Amino acid sequence: MGLTGIGGVFGDHLGDIKWAFAAKSQASDPMQAECSALAMAIYFNQVQQIEYLWIETDSLNLCNIISNRLPGPWNWKATKWQTILLMWDVICKLPQSSQPLSFLLKLENSAEKELRHWEGTVFSFSVLALWLQGHNTSATVARVVLNSMDIRKLLKASADAKNLKFGKIIHAHLIISNQISRDRVIERNSLVNLYSKCGDISSARLLFDKMRKKNVVTWGTIMAGYLQRGCASEVIELCRNMVKVNKLCPNKYILAMVLSSCSNCGLLDEGQQCHGYGLKSGLVFYQYVKNALVYMYSMCSDAKGAMQVLNSAPKSDICTYNSVLNGLLVQGDLAEAWYVLREMMVECKYDEWDSITCVNVLGVCGRLKDLILGRQVHSRVMKTGVGCDLFVGSATVDMYGKCGEISCMRKVFDRLQTKNEVTWTAILTAYLHNECFEEALKLFLEMDLDSVVPNEYTFSTLLNSCAGMTAVGYGNSLHARIEKIGMKDHTIVGNALIHMCSRCGLIEDANTVFKNMLHRDVISWNLMITGYSYHGLGEEALNVFQQMLVAKQQPSYVTFVGVLSACGVLGRVAEGFYYLNDMMREFGIEPGLEHYTCIVGLLARAGRLDEAENFMRSKPIPWDVVAWRTLLNACHVHKNYGLGKRIADIVLHMNPNDVGTCILMSNMHAKANRWDKVVDVRMLMREKHIKKEPGLSWTEIRNDTHVFVSDDNEHLESVLIHQKVKQLLAEIRATGYVPDIVSELHDVEEEQKEDHLSYHSEKLAIAYALMKTPPGAPIRVIKNLRMCDDCHSAAKFISKLTNRRIIVRDVNRFHSFRDGSCSCADYW
Repeated sequence: MGLTGIGGVFGDHLGDIKWAFAAKSQASDPMQAECSALAMAIYFNQVQQIEYLWIETDSLNLCNIISNRLPGPWNWKATKWQTILLMWDVICKLPQSSQPLSFLLKLENSAEKELRHWEGTVFSFSVLALWLQGHNTSATVARVVLNSMDIRKLLKASADAKNLKFGKIIHAHLIISNQISRDRVIERNSLVNLYSKCGDISSARLLFDKMRKKNVVTWGTIMAGYLQRGCASEVIELCRNMVKVNKLCPNKYILAMVLSSCSNCGLLDEGQQCHGYGLKSGLVFYQYVKNALVYMYSMCSDAKGAMQVLNSAPKSDICTYNSVLNGLLVQGDLAEAWYVLREMMVECKYDEWDSITCVNVLGVCGRLKDLILGRQVHSRVMKTGVGCDLFVGSATVDMYGKCGEISCMRKVFDRLQTKNEVTWTAILTAYLHNECFEEALKLFLEMDLDSVVPNEYTFSTLLNSCAGMTAVGYGNSLHARIEKIGMKDHTIVGNALIHMCSRCGLIEDANTVFKNMLHRDVISWNLMITGYSYHGLGEEALNVFQQMLVAKQQPSYVTFVGVLSACGVLGRVAEGFYYLNDMMREFGIEPGLEHYTCIVGLLARAGRLDEAENFMRSKPIPWDVVAWRTLLNACHVHKNYGLGKRIADIVLHMNPNDVGTCILMSNMHAKANRWDKVVDVRMLMREKHIKKEPGLSWTEIRNDTHVFVSDDNEHLESVLIHQKVKQLLAEIRATGYVPDIVSELHDVEEEQKEDHLSYHSEKLAIAYALMKTPPGAPIRVIKNLRMCDDCHSAAKFISKLTNRRIIVRDVNRFHSFRDGSCSCADYW
């Protein structure tokens, strides 16, 4: 560095540059001159310049030059201390250096009176660091430093740095120098704080127990240590002892800690006691006490209590609203969450929002499907840069997914710079909720390629996607992977496996998973009960329900939907009414629309159609289309066309475009040979642009899905499939099968009807599965509409002829054909 450069650094102090020139003239190379300039920067307190020059300077040479040319007397101002410490921090990091000691001793004489300042504390801390690292610093120097300092500040520095080794040395020095006794509360508090913060809670408790005198700070310090270690119950016990033994009253800090402990342990009663104390003492008006109260109520699932605290104490900050919103979201109280969100927008400016706030607000928008507000929040998030936060990005993906904006969701996901398993699971869940099952399974392959390890929630989402599209092969692959990595013991994964197996027709496999689960929750029991009911296995469903009661698992609203469905399958009317009127009341569950609809189905299946209609008219509840259509379907099965016409009129009045009702009406008229009425219904459908969904059936063979339509000629093996169907029909005719031409709902000749019936999509799918699967293997077929009467009859005969189990899932239920009979008992 030349004269011009040095002058630029030191401004008007050109008279003192002689020292720098002298250093330069004596230096063997330009590096020493630069070190001299650095020494000048220290002298004139040019901190910014020293930071710049330090980059260009050899640290070891600097030690040599500074230690030899340090000017005096030194003016020990705080700013110059900062400069010295900046340099000292780097000197102490030099490997195998002998220079720090001489530099230290030269500074020691000038700094002796200043070592009590904070800067002196840090400087002395460096002395100890040098001594402990094996430098030639004498123990005498270290003791001089310790004796001349404020011990409490040094202990605090050790605790804040979480350096237990330094803290123990200071503790030992205090014992040797007799600077500590049982009655010196402040020093002992500092030691308890040191050991607590450094994680040595046993030593902290030992010191605490030996103290004869304790103040509120003592108790608060040990409580903070236990809270930091996650020993929440110990914190509560210490608070009790503080009040009973020492007769001390908790202050605002201790009250907040105890409330946090109640939150962690879910102790609502103890938390309410703390709330009462806070009200009596007035501590509830401190903001962090109020926040701790709100958080406690939210964590204990008492949203009402959280709202009372929010509204009772004046002034709430963003932490208060974060806790309340999170609690309301967990409880599913969306109306209250919307109210709190509006209050927060008034009281807290957007600049005060943190990432937690954005996650909560986006969660409210998603649950309420408020896309407009969600877009506004997303816009503000992008402007402020919070969108880079991983959790905010995941919440944004989730919000768009819940609002059905799949394209926006994917754009947000693709723009995220970092993605973890939470982000991937969020978008997979969104695809699942929007019934984009195939997209979810495809995206999982990308997740695997990204080397992101899936968690239990990821697997749960994927298994439910497999259930949605009846992807047996993919589901089995996931099941094998779950077994391999040891994730099967997670309850959420076990529940998803039960659901997947049940929806794919593997009810026995579902039962195996259920029996092998280590921990079952109410969802596990509900899945088995409803799964058995859906498969027409009512007796098994009721047996599981009895096991649930023996296991002392509290039934839920959904449990009794499955139980009443099982009663419907079995036709047990009296038992169904017992569960509805007596047992549900016993468990405190109010019957809802779903339960009453099950009762309608129960009465209708038993052929008590008039009683079912009277039951519906006697209950003052808003019946939906599903309930009325349940009765309409029973009229179709029992051929009560008069009542069916009245019920159909009610349904069409509620939903004029209901295609299912129009199809049922048309089928009823066709079976009654009222072809004029069939023409009227079809004309009505054309006028209202109501189109019948084409019938499809599909089956999965070696992870490939084969889809068929009626009289399908598009399949690559369609000729062989038609030949197989023709062969099967000829063989089952010999065993008693008679085509049910009434099922062919077109006004054509009988021969044409029989020909049309022969190649329905179900028969084609069953024939192809018989061709491609080994003998004895079960056959699984999915149909998007109700299975027709003739195909149902043919499947029974084919199952007996081939000694195969044929499982067909139609839009209403599962049909399990075995040995010439069906699990639905011919009612579907």
